[in-house]
Formats: sequence, C-alpha cells, structure tokens
Amino acid sequence: MKIDVLTLFPEMFTGVFGSSILGKAAAKGIVELNAVNFRNYSTSKHGTVDDTPYGGGGGMVLKPDPIFAAVEDLVPDQAAKPRIILMCPQGETFTQKKAEELSQEQHLIFICGHYEGYDERIREHLVTDELSIGDYVLTGGELPAMTVVDSVVRLLPGVLGNEMSAVTDSFSTGLLEYPHYTRPAEFRGLKVPDVLLSGHHGNVEKWRREQSLLRTLQRRPDLLEHADLSEAERRWLALQDKRSEASE
Repeated sequence: MKIDVLTLFPEMFTGVFGSSILGKAAAKGIVELNAVNFRNYSTSKHGTVDDTPYGGGGGMVLKPDPIFAAVEDLVPDQAAKPRIILMCPQGETFTQKKAEELSQEQHLIFICGHYEGYDERIREHLVTDELSIGDYVLTGGELPAMTVVDSVVRLLPGVLGNEMSAVTDSFSTGLLEYPHYTRPAEFRGLKVPDVLLSGHHGNVEKWRREQSLLRTLQRRPDLLEHADLSEAERRWLALQDKRSEASE
C-alpha cells in the first residue's frame, strides 16, 4: 500500500511514520508512507495556499489549485483510482469497519486542512471520502489523519506479529474485547480467573465470549443491536441485564 498525506506541516509525521508499528511496516516494505507539503504546489510567489472567503466572513479558506496540483502530481496515471480522503469535522465518523474497507486499497491520499475550511470544489470534485474522528474540532487534519493511517496499516497482512490480534480487536467483531491477564497468576492478592489457568481451550473461549458480551452490555449496549448473536446469547444477555437491574 502507498499512503500520501497532503499537509502544511509534514514534520509532524516524522516520528509517527518512523516509529513503532508504522515504522516497522514501512521498513518491511509493506507500506510506503509520505508526508507531502502542498505549499510546494502553490503558484504564488509567497507560497500562499489560502485566501479570504467570497461573500465575507471570518477565517481563511484553503485554495483549490495547490491541492488539485498536488494530487495530480501524485497520481500521474489518470486510470489509477486512489481513495482521496478529506479529513473534516463534517465527514463520516471513522469506524473499524471503515478501516477494514480502506485496508483493501492500494493507494490512499489524505488531505489535511487548516484555517476555516476548504474551497468547496475540493470536496465536490476531487475527494472520494470525507472522514471525521469525532464530534469535536481540532486545529488541523494532521492528528485525525495519523489516527486513520495507524488504524488502517495495522490491518495489512504481515504488519502485526500476531495476525489474530486485529481479528479479535474491539469493534472488529462488533463487540468490545474480553479482559486480558498475564503473569503473575496472583498479584497483591488479585488472582487471574481460574478458567484461564485450566488449560481447557473450550472453556476459555466460552469465558472470553461471555466476557466480551458482558463488557459490551455494560459499556456500549448500542453495539449489541447490530451484533451477530445467537438466540442463546441474546437470552443470556437479557438475564445479565435483569440481574444488573436487580442489584441496583
């Protein structure tokens, strides 16, 4: 996969793209990560990339020409169809499902804005996706882009040491992940559940599934509405819900 990020602050990505899982993925040749300063594509003598909005109003608006020129330079083959992603508070809320969808692509281009917003022609005639990481506003699209890139790259084959890690992540199954424990088996009087020490894989899997269901019920019950559950699991959850109400 190739990932290009159009930004006015490419230095922000140096540590992120060169460290941890992303750095290892790039070193293995699994992904190519580039931060591109779209100011370099400005035709202005002073490298201007923004201007005042037509019709008046506060703030500055990113001009279309530098961003269009940058994308065209990154995609010289007109037949190529990369996903061009605008990081924007108005965009679709980013989810694990979206990360899985984007991980199937060969080329992603992220556009990180600043100032008041984008010229609407960028949104209407250049991008394929608009993404938001939540209902709040940041100073620019760089941190959201880093979040999405990290989420996508870790799903690529060969990136994680344990391929099952991505499969069992919270949200990948539609449920929150079950609790984890490691050595020592007892710490300051706090013990690991006996079932995890039993060596009985069937019982362990049953416990993990039930804990995943229970944690989702307690913390994100909205996820259960669309989760793929058996009738027995739904009855079990209903019983747990009643017990919780009775204890309150």
